[in-house]
Amino acid sequence: MMPIELSKPFTALAPKVRMRTALALAMVADVVQMVGFPLFVEGAASPVDDLVDLCMAGVLTYLLGWHWEFLPSFAAKLIPGVDLIPLWTLAVGNVYRKTKNLEPEPVTIEGQFDPRTPGSNLRP
Repeated sequence: MMPIELSKPFTALAPKVRMRTALALAMVADVVQMVGFPLFVEGAASPVDDLVDLCMAGVLTYLLGWHWEFLPSFAAKLIPGVDLIPLWTLAVGNVYRKTKNLEPEPVTIEGQFDPRTPGSNLRP
């Protein structure tokens, strides 16, 4: 009998699932930092805030890979009051925008009908 693997690593998941998971986690972290603002008011002196930011940087890098957008989000959180801006959500949104622009266009042979491409319903 073959052993059944119960856990699947995140890197084996589809990119859309990883992006959605990263976006959901970023939103949760931003809401925790905004709603729990009295707990994190010290800015750079708050160890709980730094722990949340360090965990988010690690988890997002694990899910999406390293992106330069994560560095300003991590560094700006050290300034008091900046936690009211959802920087983690903005960083993941920017990564999504960049990866969306990198997706290739569907390639068709000239004169062929491709039902996946908008506007290709006209046959020559």
